[in-house]
Amino acid sequence: MNFTTIQLAFDGGIATITLSRPDKRNAISFDLIGDLLAALDEVAKSSARVLILTGAGTAFCSGMDLENLKTLIGRTPEQSLQDTQTMARLFRTLYEFPKPTIAAVNGAAIAGGAGLATLCDFTLAVPEAKFGYTEVRIGFVPAIVSTFLLRQVGEKIARDLLLTGRLFDAEEAHHWGLVNEVVPLDDLMTRARALAARVMENSPAALRYTKRLLSDAARAELDPQIEIAMRENAAIRSTADFREGISSFLEKRKPKWSSQG
Repeated sequence: MNFTTIQLAFDGGIATITLSRPDKRNAISFDLIGDLLAALDEVAKSSARVLILTGAGTAFCSGMDLENLKTLIGRTPEQSLQDTQTMARLFRTLYEFPKPTIAAVNGAAIAGGAGLATLCDFTLAVPEAKFGYTEVRIGFVPAIVSTFLLRQVGEKIARDLLLTGRLFDAEEAHHWGLVNEVVPLDDLMTRARALAARVMENSPAALRYTKRLLSDAARAELDPQIEIAMRENAAIRSTADFREGISSFLEKRKPKWSSQG
């Protein structure tokens, strides 16, 4: 399959998906979401036993693409709901992927990029990597990712990260359990492949059944939580703060929030 925003390679039982928009810091576009979903489906059906997800250039994934952000203000409620359903599908596909996944975070992982980085089974990050769930800073809601973040770090830390929208480094991400290991950039892919090789020493059937067990155990909580998250994600787009947040971000100025929110 031909992809325009990612690269997919297979080598010795390892599939590697590389987000490949380095000039855009691998920002999430509608095309990238489509390519990622298609690539994940291809890897799931392949003989590959482990998936590595990484980014080209100096960033892992910097969040939503600016060009796509411009179009969000004019979307209809139906289109907004469809957008959030698609993002939920991407996050959930990665979270419930039937084969072990490793994120090799080579740089900034912001907003949706932070979600992609931390939804994998293992997350390795370079010391220079920056993470952040920055949606509230542009009048958005970190809706879909919040359902997964709560499971990983607990409510108190999730409230800190989601309500401040602050950036934090790889060491702090490691402290909260969002990153398994901090690895120098020159060693990142070598370490990711070594981890993949270690995982592949185990029974393929047992790995598949264990991943299914983990996904099934989480589903009862995730189903209603994601439904609520999708509604909130779509609803925020009708507010003045959302329009102001996007506009001010694109115009590189400080936002002027409404008095009531």
